[in-house]
Amino acid sequence: MDNPLQSRTLAELRARTSEKWRRYAPDVLPVWVAEMDVPLAEPVARALTDAIARSDTGYPMGEDYLDALAGFAGRRWGWTPDIDHARLVPDVMIGIVEVLKLVTGHGDAVVINPPVYPPFFDFIAGADRRVVEAPLGADHRLDMTALERAFTGAVAGGRRAAYLLCSPQNPTGTVHTRDELRTVAELADRYGVRVVVDEIHAPLVYPGATFVPYLSVPGGERGFSLLSASKAWNLAGVKAAVAVAGPDAAADLARMPKVAGDGASHFGVIAHSAALRYAEPWLDALLAGLDRNRHLLGDLLAEHLPEVSYRPPDGTYLAWLDCRALDLPGDPAEVFLDRGRVALVSGPTFGTGGVGHARFNLATSPEIITEAVRRMATAARS
Repeated sequence: MDNPLQSRTLAELRARTSEKWRRYAPDVLPVWVAEMDVPLAEPVARALTDAIARSDTGYPMGEDYLDALAGFAGRRWGWTPDIDHARLVPDVMIGIVEVLKLVTGHGDAVVINPPVYPPFFDFIAGADRRVVEAPLGADHRLDMTALERAFTGAVAGGRRAAYLLCSPQNPTGTVHTRDELRTVAELADRYGVRVVVDEIHAPLVYPGATFVPYLSVPGGERGFSLLSASKAWNLAGVKAAVAVAGPDAAADLARMPKVAGDGASHFGVIAHSAALRYAEPWLDALLAGLDRNRHLLGDLLAEHLPEVSYRPPDGTYLAWLDCRALDLPGDPAEVFLDRGRVALVSGPTFGTGGVGHARFNLATSPEIITEAVRRMATAARS
């Protein structure tokens, strides 16, 4: 199958009306938000167009998505979630908030690992919970000493607490190992912290790394996982996701109000189910292209911006760039935008550890990556 990342020209991409291509002026090259520059996988496009032909535009019904996810997880990860312990939710972040409401109360703590996906901060605050940070180590991996310290503070005074883990990690692309996740489960059990895992990037893992579902780890039985096909098949515009509970958390998930899942899109369920069932060859072709892109970016940076520190991600299609050695007069993303007309995501939005960094989206053509780095180098020199 052809590389999906090389099937659209820049002119075709600029005709899109999504946020990636409408946020900035037409002269800006966008490598920022987590949208991919790909065509829809053919089975997904066919499922949606067939639904439109049927005028099938009502409310979602049934367990199609849950069944499709269980089959995909069994084939790819050797783990089959129990669909009796799963619920449809509108998207991953809404699902996370609904789960946090089940296991924590107003003012309780939610531990996170910055630098991390910026909406974690906003959604936790919006749910009237407190953020407690356990920053990643310098190697972009979980710092278990910091995590234990955060758990200790989070449950002080007998308060309930949760741990919101990003796996694979956004923005660093770290893929947590089975041993790391087992240690997380042990610490969570010791301190009575409930683990909620954002696994939206789970299908996007490269050779040399292995995605491990948290609920498959011994000790993960009291945890929750949020999964979706949206990132791997570029389906953010047709929303749907699944919340899965471990066996010892199933009673908690059963308390989730039915209305919590009512915002899932019928088109989303149709599209995501088709992706999980029929579009694995497309995903494999995408991963091969992304694998080449993550190494291409490293080569380009070594040639044009050797001061930038970059570790090719083990998962996701996001690159975390340490630009501090460039000694730029301000936030790197702002400098690259103002002087180079290329849009990245500003590092400080990811919290502690983000200053001097920027996030680069690899899910585009090699030509766009090459031009983006060329512009960034020109901006840095100016």
